[in-house]
Amino acid sequence: HVQLVESGGGSVQPGGSLRLSCTISETPSPGYCVGWFRQAPGQGREGIAGFHSQGRTRYTDSVKGRFTISKDNATNTLLLQMNSLKPEDSSMYYCASRGAYCVLPYLIESYYDYWGQGTQVTVS
Repeated sequence: HVQLVESGGGSVQPGGSLRLSCTISETPSPGYCVGWFRQAPGQGREGIAGFHSQGRTRYTDSVKGRFTISKDNATNTLLLQMNSLKPEDSSMYYCASRGAYCVLPYLIESYYDYWGQGTQVTVS
């Protein structure tokens, strides 16, 4: 069973930056996808960035040009660099891993099998 643990959340002023980390307990098989989602109170979980093991990435429109997803293979850590943060970015952020082979890192909640507990980001 894959375990994911997020860290790096916190409070920041608008225009500031944060870097989220997600440690993944097992080295995924080739052709894996991992991603970042967020969920604000009273709203559904939104996919914001996805990463495929071959380097393909996807971003939702609201974070393009501001957020960057990457993976440190040496430490098996998924990263999310968030710049130019806005109050509407405030949310609980989750990392996720797909258990089966994937072609593209779709930003769909049901596409992923394993989830972390989340880390809170507040921009105000």
